Amino acid sequence: MSGRRRRGELFGGDGSRFTGPTTGDERRMLVDMLGAQRATLELKCSGLVAELAARSVEPSTLSLLGLVRHLADVERRWFRQVLAGQDAPLVFSSAAEPDGDFDGATGDPRVIEAAWEAWRTEVDFAERFTDRAPHLEVEGEDAWRGTVSLRWVLLHMIEEYARHNGHADLLRERIDGSIGI
Repeated sequence: MSGRRRRGELFGGDGSRFTGPTTGDERRMLVDMLGAQRATLELKCSGLVAELAARSVEPSTLSLLGLVRHLADVERRWFRQVLAGQDAPLVFSSAAEPDGDFDGATGDPRVIEAAWEAWRTEVDFAERFTDRAPHLEVEGEDAWRGTVSLRWVLLHMIEEYARHNGHADLLRERIDGSIGI
């Protein structure tokens, strides 16, 4: 048998991140699918430190670390600002630096540590908020989309992570040749 691998094999694991239910309770399926997407981002970044800041190709500022910072801000926006109604400015982006999430993603260990800390903090808040919500129709107001429900935010977050995990696939392959889903 050759040493070749199928591109679609599972990346760095046994697939345990995809063990949630495939039938039944909608909330459980949405939460588990979002959890699998979050775990995929972490897995795609695993084993890397300074390489996390490696850019895709000029002139793009896209990097794995930029994705972590971006997704920390996205989690914060939808769960803290919109659904919980908190006055919580984004951590990495602002009106003055709208691409601060990607532009500020450097290989400095403090920058990397701060990105992971912010992402984990926002994921923790989102998980607690979702667990405590009485139902999926909890609503919040968003300047872009108007009234949105927790159901819509969960669906949007799954889409957001899935799209960016596709970017993470390509970025990781460029860094060290690792492939898989």
